[in-house]
Amino acid sequence: MFARLKNKQNQMGMLSGSIWDKLVLFSVPLALTNVLQQLFNTADVAVLGHYLGNEAMGAVGSLTAVISLFVALFGGLALGCNVVIAKYFGAQEPLRIVRASQTAACMALVLGLVCLVCCYPVADHILILLSVPEDLLPLSKVYFEYYLLGLPAVAIYNFAAAMLRSQGDTTSPFISLAVASLLNIVLNLFFTLHLHWGVAGVAMATSLANGVSALILILMLMRRQVFGLSLIPRKLDRGECAEMLRIGLPAAIQGMVFCFSNVLVQSAINSLGPIAIAGSAAAFTIEINMYCLMSAFAQAATTFVSQNYGARNLARCLRVTRVTLALTLPLNLVMSLAIILAAPSLLGFFSQDPKVLDTAMVRIYLIVLPNVVTIFIDVLSGALRGYGCSLQPAVATLVAICGIRVVWVFTVFKIWPDFTVLVASYPLSWLVTALFITFVYLRFRRVVLLHGHHVHPVRSH
Repeated sequence: MFARLKNKQNQMGMLSGSIWDKLVLFSVPLALTNVLQQLFNTADVAVLGHYLGNEAMGAVGSLTAVISLFVALFGGLALGCNVVIAKYFGAQEPLRIVRASQTAACMALVLGLVCLVCCYPVADHILILLSVPEDLLPLSKVYFEYYLLGLPAVAIYNFAAAMLRSQGDTTSPFISLAVASLLNIVLNLFFTLHLHWGVAGVAMATSLANGVSALILILMLMRRQVFGLSLIPRKLDRGECAEMLRIGLPAAIQGMVFCFSNVLVQSAINSLGPIAIAGSAAAFTIEINMYCLMSAFAQAATTFVSQNYGARNLARCLRVTRVTLALTLPLNLVMSLAIILAAPSLLGFFSQDPKVLDTAMVRIYLIVLPNVVTIFIDVLSGALRGYGCSLQPAVATLVAICGIRVVWVFTVFKIWPDFTVLVASYPLSWLVTALFITFVYLRFRRVVLLHGHHVHPVRSH
């Protein structure tokens, strides 16, 4: 069995050879997967904007931040699963891979159901907290309730994808999501144009497509004996669950802090009216694709560091981080320029209203140009999580991102309630957070190098 495991593990070759080419091979399908995840929302916004008008588009756009909150929660906790299982691959412990995988499957199902049961009855209150305009509230409620029904599928997909990535497989999650994305677009058009279900049809299409993507990955995992999964989830191991939560929960908090601050900012945007909401939503669907690509390299760094840390190859762990930064910094600059040049044309797919387009371009300039700073946040945080050091970057993000944006909204924006003033809080908070994360990483590196401390090593049985 171990010979088969070793052969599978070495498909990506994370433990030896050159790094940069393997990072690219790992990251490109992952980046495309991240883009496709955003395409669900992009397809919804585009269809609604073209066929149902600014109100329907704004109703969905006003929910972007809170939907991202769920994705951050599931993605962060799934990252704990990714780190733990990747370490076991590096440490060559097949029995622990099976136990951790079965635990992750149980966690995904429970997490999705708990979120659904807790959020569905209070959907109205969540929308009120978001300050969704009264004229958009009925449409926003319809979309949100249908989206909540698909939360278990979203959780299962994220955990299943994390398991596959821990082995070095980023292609399978991409294939499953590509199928689901195509299905989502087809169903969007069918439900909207032929059945005339409006916002309800678009939301229903998204939930059905999420379910399909989760089912495809479950079937893929069941065919790989190395994970030891079956259609019925098995017993949850408390030790493995605790280790995944120790790493994943701070990562989830870090991602949710970004999203929570975005929810607060989105609430402020909602207070500026339908034009600001629609313009911000259109710009977000473009700019987020750059973040998807950059975050793929950060996630790759986490998996590469995890496997090599499990194999006790500390020098290679540090080299992975350096190579990831060297690849992503120039790539980010090139993408920023491309988005700035293409944005005027791309925004036309979402709206033809000149005021909406002008508002969207303001956000594009203020978000895309300084986005290079986020490279240090994502890559260094990802590397730290690969070592199992997840709490420190989460705390740094909580203090800087959440603190600055909350203060900004309730002070500066309150004095100058302007869209440009509001969006300026993003680059400022990024800069401060990048400085904090860089300090944390450099201090951690000095401790590891000079004192040879191991952070939560993989236990042997």
